[in-house]
Amino acid sequence: MNNTFIIAWKETRSYFSSPTAYVVGAMFLVLTGVFFVFDITRPFAEASVRGYINWATLFIVFLAPLLTMRLLAEEQKLGTLELLLTSPVRDWEVVIGKYLASLVTLGVTLSFTLYYVLMLFVFGDPDIGPLVSAYLGLFLYGAAALAIGIMASSLSGNQIVAAVVGIGILLMLANINRIGVLLQGVGADVISGLSMDAHFDDFSRGVLDSSHVVYYLSIVVVFLFITVRSLEARRWR
Repeated sequence: MNNTFIIAWKETRSYFSSPTAYVVGAMFLVLTGVFFVFDITRPFAEASVRGYINWATLFIVFLAPLLTMRLLAEEQKLGTLELLLTSPVRDWEVVIGKYLASLVTLGVTLSFTLYYVLMLFVFGDPDIGPLVSAYLGLFLYGAAALAIGIMASSLSGNQIVAAVVGIGILLMLANINRIGVLLQGVGADVISGLSMDAHFDDFSRGVLDSSHVVYYLSIVVVFLFITVRSLEARRWR
């Protein structure tokens, strides 16, 4: 585990010593800020974050792959991935370390949006329960998106390709419930159950359901497992 934290620390420093984290974070804050203003200035506005938190998931679909696209793709392009994999570091330590660095970056970005929550408390009387639920759901949504993004980064040495693949997978998982609506029976329930957006709805309404938490954690585990297998496969090429 020591190797994992060393890699995580190195990657976290790399994030904040380059423009990547700042540009992506600024984009996220600007976009969520715009929808926050729209929400609180409409007639009979509620003191809640639901108005912009749902839009935040859409932004994460595009921003998460931008955060993760360089993590493994850049290593492949520079030829340093083989050196890293042949060192006394296990594949899963590399993957988990890099994933934790992206998760820290996401957490820091989300923490800046707490300014909106502060504004709600200053000018209104929001219910704390739905606020906590919404942010927990958003963090889990982002964690799942980052896991998918780092998996995409392991598939190609081209960062743009990695970002496009990650965005494509996320768009499919986010909107697959729309296909379920067109179907009927058990198949519709199964397809809708795979949707990231469908599992987020309860969080945004202030409802905590353990099945939704398990879903997002399962997405993280499955895609990190695929990423580890992808790296192991490179040993045999």
